Amino acid sequence: MAGLLPDLDAATLAPEISSLTPGELAFLARDWQLLARPEQLAPEGDWTSWLILGGRGSGKTRAGAEWLQAQVMAAGKRTDLRIALVAETLGDAREVMIDGVSGLTRIARRMRPEVEISRRRIVWPNGAIAQIFSSEDPESLRGPQFHLAWCDELAKWKHADETYDMLQFALRLGENPRQVVTTTPRPIPLLKRLMADETTRLTRMATKRNAAHLAPGFLSALTGRYGGTRLGRQELDGELIEDRPDALWKRARLDEIVVKLSEPLRRIVVAVDPPAGGTSACCGIVVAGLKENGQAVVLADCSVEGAGPAGWARAVVAAFRRFEADRVVAEVNQGGDMVRAVLEGIEAKLPLTTVRATRGKFLRAEPVAALYEQGRVTHAGRFAALEDQMCDFGPDGLSSGRSPDRLDALVWALTALMLEGAGEPRIRGV
Repeated sequence: MAGLLPDLDAATLAPEISSLTPGELAFLARDWQLLARPEQLAPEGDWTSWLILGGRGSGKTRAGAEWLQAQVMAAGKRTDLRIALVAETLGDAREVMIDGVSGLTRIARRMRPEVEISRRRIVWPNGAIAQIFSSEDPESLRGPQFHLAWCDELAKWKHADETYDMLQFALRLGENPRQVVTTTPRPIPLLKRLMADETTRLTRMATKRNAAHLAPGFLSALTGRYGGTRLGRQELDGELIEDRPDALWKRARLDEIVVKLSEPLRRIVVAVDPPAGGTSACCGIVVAGLKENGQAVVLADCSVEGAGPAGWARAVVAAFRRFEADRVVAEVNQGGDMVRAVLEGIEAKLPLTTVRATRGKFLRAEPVAALYEQGRVTHAGRFAALEDQMCDFGPDGLSSGRSPDRLDALVWALTALMLEGAGEPRIRGV
């Protein structure tokens, strides 16, 4: 809306506004150049990647969507502009980048794009097209080519390096291919390399800077609970937090053990750490298998948050069926017979083993951490939330004070597979 309001001081602003028509005022109220905070506007100068590290609700998604929409508008009435939208999953791309409250279809004031979900793309009236991609399928980026890209929550991508590399090969159209990356920071190697790249412009956004657009009490409640903690600094302040010095696991080691699994497994177990609190708590659900050579592989983190007993029990059974597991291992310290009853209520013939913790979480986790140090455990992908807990777990627990639910499930799974060895092995393909 450049030109409607020139650069004015406070003394002359009111008369200028009073001269505008109702339509102009309505349009002005939605003009991004006036609404945006300075850090939400693209940096000037020559850059290839605009990296936005922001806390939860900091406005980073809106910044990414507005930048992309502005590029489409600047392309004119007719264009062959091609864009890649890359998220952790296809569902995330649809729910956050496209249809979310700050998504492309919601923020467009003019030239609103149409969603063609069956073709995994959105199309603008001027001919610009954005295709949707998932970090779960890096190979899908082979073939297409683009002028621009928007990568959302890169630090959570399952196959981060492979997906990012394939995207860089595809950014080959036009005179100046560019990309915006919006993510809550996690200290993964890819993010560190991107930050160090001389063609990257880095913007940081704290959640508190966007307080006016958040629910009343949200920020004060989270700041009161997590302010000053490692989790709060990462999720609210958008800081890149490195490993905790006394943690049992280090990220550098976890980066080295990600493998693509193709061989059959002797045994597969689904381990469950039921939530002790209400429906806002997380139920840890981790799937792991045992190779013929005795090495374990973590297959999936299927943990669910905000689910009642029936909800997390369905997630457990779904994981059991998906991976054709041999057994479910469930901790019953908090729920006792209720845990068994809820699981068997979903699947009556579920092969279930219940376990009860007799030692502290750190003592239970130490032998499992030793398995990692010995090279006896690999991961079949990146499990960001699980890895965050692993690398933030020390003698006094997580730095946030929360329960290490995902980590507990991992410990039970690997204990059942490697430290107890109960159960008859059988061949199972993945």
